[in-house]
Amino acid sequence: MLRDISAQAVFMGLLTAFAGFASSFAVVLQGLSAVGASEAQAASGLMALAIAMGLCGVLLSAATRAPVSIAWSTPGAALLVTTGAVDGGFATAVGAFLVCGLAFVLAGLWKPLGRAIAGIPAPLANAMLAGILVNLCFAPFKAVAFDPLFGLPILLAWIIVGAFNKLLAVPAALAAYILVVAVGVDMPGQGLGSLYAALAPRLDFVAPDFSAAGILNIAIPLFIVTMASQNIPGLAVMTSNNFAAKPRLWFAATGIFTVLAAPFGGHAVNLAALTAAMCAGEDAHADPNKRYWAAIVAGFGYIVLGLLAGIVTTFIAMAPAILIQAVAGLALISAFSGATVSAFREPRTREAAAVTFLVSASGISVAGISGAFWGLIAGGAIMLVKRTKLV
Repeated sequence: MLRDISAQAVFMGLLTAFAGFASSFAVVLQGLSAVGASEAQAASGLMALAIAMGLCGVLLSAATRAPVSIAWSTPGAALLVTTGAVDGGFATAVGAFLVCGLAFVLAGLWKPLGRAIAGIPAPLANAMLAGILVNLCFAPFKAVAFDPLFGLPILLAWIIVGAFNKLLAVPAALAAYILVVAVGVDMPGQGLGSLYAALAPRLDFVAPDFSAAGILNIAIPLFIVTMASQNIPGLAVMTSNNFAAKPRLWFAATGIFTVLAAPFGGHAVNLAALTAAMCAGEDAHADPNKRYWAAIVAGFGYIVLGLLAGIVTTFIAMAPAILIQAVAGLALISAFSGATVSAFREPRTREAAAVTFLVSASGISVAGISGAFWGLIAGGAIMLVKRTKLV
């Protein structure tokens, strides 16, 4: 096994870990905070997710000798932002995370559930995702209006670097964020002391609380959006690079690690999509049989980055929230544009997709259930009526 390691795979693995963490950790922090996590609990959730996905990626890649890249659910975190706090607070959200993890395991062990999720019409799944993401994507422009001296450097860094290398666009925006915060934000007197204190890794256990509101508002939409926008595309990336897909094993494994991360605040661990292509492609190694080392190295990279979650969260808390929201929004623009194009591509399903998008984006809550769930129901109903009329 060790003889398969190469400098090329190590480099790609490290780049994967950095890009995967830096491009979306802000979304995760925003999502956990939105459903009631304190600063310490959000840091714990970020750490638990990074360690869980790192360990899961290392174990699956080593066991199967395939570059199985694991990530946290970025669309799922965006869903949490739009959902907001539910009755029962963060404990209820943690209970929903556990239910979602068990659903992943069930999807791997019980074929009908996996087929049912795969059978959700792609236009509706993409429209729901686009509706979830759209409000977050406004944040970069709101940040410019809030303070051009802070917001513009972040936006310009993303535009300029992205023109040359799309992969580094969000890390460049993050670097600009760090620069403007370091130079322009007055740190409190205890700021450096807080950063030093945050160097010690800490996981906060949260006793889960299970409720119908948590399951309907968080667990079910989180499961659907993660399966549709992360796990299924992740499988497609692997098969397109000529690796045998093992959905039952991979779904069950990510579900187990989601369950392990949930009591410490982690929302969902799943197959990677974008970073999966980095580890599974030729850039990781000319020989496909040796590319699994890129995913293993990426896994160890995530673990190390996860141990720094406390200092990352503490630093972010010292600046206006709109600035890190801007970085999060920039990280989601590509996903939003892709989901929107896919949702409205087919004329036959365009109206149903539009309703799904609008209801999901509206932020409404009916009977205590958030708009993402109702968007999927509304779009599905319209699609069913149209098909019945055609018959």
